[in-house]
Amino acid sequence: MTRYRVNLEYDGTNLIGWQENRQGPSVQSIVKDAIEKFCGARPDVVGAGRTDAGVHAISMVAHFDLPDSSHSAETVMRALNFYLVNQPVSVLNCEICDNEFHARFDCTARHYKYIVLNRGASPVLQQDKVYWVPRKLDIDAMKKAAQKLIGNHDFTSFRASECQAKSPVKTLDKIEITQNGDEVVFWFSARSFLHHMVRNIVGTLIEIGLGKPYDIDEILAAKNRSAAGPTAPAAGLYFIRADYDSKND
Repeated sequence: MTRYRVNLEYDGTNLIGWQENRQGPSVQSIVKDAIEKFCGARPDVVGAGRTDAGVHAISMVAHFDLPDSSHSAETVMRALNFYLVNQPVSVLNCEICDNEFHARFDCTARHYKYIVLNRGASPVLQQDKVYWVPRKLDIDAMKKAAQKLIGNHDFTSFRASECQAKSPVKTLDKIEITQNGDEVVFWFSARSFLHHMVRNIVGTLIEIGLGKPYDIDEILAAKNRSAAGPTAPAAGLYFIRADYDSKND
């Protein structure tokens, strides 16, 4: 059995998310289909994160096992990309890794960005790739509020009701907000996130940027989802990369 580690890029616009199920095409099902067409095997494909419907990835790490050890990493990458033509997923990199490597459990940090288009005109070229907010945002107010979220907190107020995590306590290592012209980008880093945590934080910070009287300290203390702002759309969210210890790099 040979384990392969891959980096995937995907457009989640018309996908049901990472996880395979009967509701429609997913990242996992598309990659598994490509593997099966290549070599007849249909292994489990394990990702560093399990993104929701509509969420994109710039470089998602994943692993899978193949019973035939004769395939080089280059052969696997070329074959999968051949069968992924015209699909919203591609393999950026492939390598043979230690059989103990686990894309999800060995991950030490996950990084996301969320893109907001803040202008009066609706997006055309960036449709389904950004969250359009036509009213001018107060960037300084959002930055000030965001700083209160960094560190170890009970993020119940920013957690989806269907979240299956055992604990709502997470450590948010980084949240930064940058602006370049009409684009406002939120940058997040943490070892792990709760379900919809990033989108719920962004939705709340945007409300603050629009002048709504949300107080981050009060929201965290409430430990109630209704205390925070709305969930931002999936379209603006991108999984950027996953970090691993040096032994897994």
